Order: sequence, then structure tokens, then C-alpha cells
Amino acid sequence: MRRRELVLLLSGAMTAPRALRAQQKAMPVIGFLAAGSPGPGAPFVAAFRQGLSEAGYVEGQNLAIEYRWAESHYDRLPALAVDLVGRKVDLIATSGSDLVALAARNATSTIPIVFIGGGDPVEGGLVASLARPGGNLTGFTLLVIELNPKRLELLTELVPQARVIALLVNPNSADAAARITRDVQDAARSKGLQLPILKASTEGDIDAAFATLLQLHADGLVVSSETFFTRRREELVGLAARHAVPALREFTASGGLISYGPSVTSSFRQLGIYAGRILKGVKPADLPVQQPTIFELVVNLKTAEALGITVPPSILARADEVID
Repeated sequence: MRRRELVLLLSGAMTAPRALRAQQKAMPVIGFLAAGSPGPGAPFVAAFRQGLSEAGYVEGQNLAIEYRWAESHYDRLPALAVDLVGRKVDLIATSGSDLVALAARNATSTIPIVFIGGGDPVEGGLVASLARPGGNLTGFTLLVIELNPKRLELLTELVPQARVIALLVNPNSADAAARITRDVQDAARSKGLQLPILKASTEGDIDAAFATLLQLHADGLVVSSETFFTRRREELVGLAARHAVPALREFTASGGLISYGPSVTSSFRQLGIYAGRILKGVKPADLPVQQPTIFELVVNLKTAEALGITVPPSILARADEVID
């Protein structure tokens, strides 16, 4: 082999790895930051991937996703967000509560962020307005905080003789818990109900909350929309059944009595579509924050029967799904 051919061959051998590295770097990377855990979050991640697929991105083929789970330890969120920023991801998607989006926003003002939150993102300081979010954030609000008074109303319709209905909140989500408490207290006052406030941020707290619930002789329980409680839905449903307490939260598939709210999986699919559009060059500031337009009422008749509750025809007529 002549010297020139040898040099060309070696040069080509050295170029190939560089080209491969460049190709690998060209694959966009999404940082997925969540307040909860991988197990309970799996359906939402699947819906997010579906939305990305509809936008032309498939994980492992032309997209990489780095997952960070706080396991309901909110104090971990800032460090997890900083870690994703340090890895120079192309976009951050947040899930779980407005606190997750705030942690991401505090970590970067340049990397695009798409979020799913439960409250008012304008009031929470995430965006300038729903129509024109500005900055590097946009996403979806599920209005879960605003829906809690409606859930109290549904519970009183199910248990019309109720005089004491408790509210369970997570004190670690201080701002959300205060807003939920205020709104539900106003609704309870208008109906002449007593509303004891129970707080839980650990598994032991949940057991203590139900012990207090029994001491109060409460007629029902509204569980606030919170990642910590979603992660422990089986435990909450089991305790409610064991103590024959009518409870309202989005756990009907797991045996809860009744739920009312937007389709969360549908919102995560839309979040994936938004993420795909941003990866293709659309600015977050040009994508309005979306609000749910369809709300689902689901009733579990099997649970109602076990609790000795007759579901009124007015609720059954409005139900989008009845589990029996």
C-alpha cells in the first residue's frame, strides 16, 4: 500500500468516530422532570411519548429522554432541575405540580420548558398570560385546584345528609394547599358544612389523618389533587373502604367512589405534541397555555354499594363513565 493510501485510510478511520459523535449530538434530548415516581407516572409518560410520536419524535430513534423523579420529595426538585440544565438538554418537560415548573424556571431562562400544572400559571408567576406566555415556558393547566369546590358539591350530592366533610391536603405544597383550603372552605360555608382540614405529607400522616377523620365522625372526605396522594391512591382507597368513608378523588379505577376532572392522559399527549413543535423551532412564547375543555365524571357503583350509598339518578345521568 502506498503511503498516500495509508494516510487516507487512517484519516477516514479517524473521521468516522467524529462523524458518529456529531450524529449522536444532533439527536435532541428532553429532560423529563416529575414530582412523583416512575410507577404511578407510567401512563402519563406513555401519553407524552405518544404526543411526541405524533410530532415526529420517537424515543430511542431520533430522540433521547432523561428522566428525573423527585419521589414526592419536593426539596429535591431544584437540584434535579439544575442537573438537567447542566446536561444541556434541549427542552425540559415538567409534571406533577406548579412547583416542578417553578424549579425548572428557576434553573434556566433559556432552555424551553413545557409544563403541566394544576393551578393558575399566571397567578403562580409562571407565565405573563395564557394567550402570550412570554419567556421560555408554556404548557397546560389542568385547573385541578379550581375544581375542588365542585368536587365538594358532588360529594354532598352523593351524601345529602352530610354535615361534616373533611379536606385532606399536603402541607409541603404550601401555596396550593392554602388556595385549595380557602376555596373549599368558601364552598363548605355556603352549604352550611363543617370542614375540618387534615394534613398529610408522609405515609404515617395519612394513617393519622384517617384516625382523626373517625374521631370527627366525618361524613365524607375530599382528597386534594396532589402528586403525593396520587402516588398513594391504593392506600387511600383501602383506608376509605376499610373505614366506610365516602371519599372523592381521581381514584375510581382503583376503587374510589367518584372522580371529576379533565383527562390527564390527554393533556400529557398534548404536552408531547407541544414539545415536538418546540424541538422543530417554535418558540414557547408563541404557544398559548392551554386549558382543559372537557371534564369527565366517573362513578364507581361497586364502591357506592359497599358504602351503602345510592347514587342519585342526577349524577348517573351526567356520568361519562360508570364502573360496576
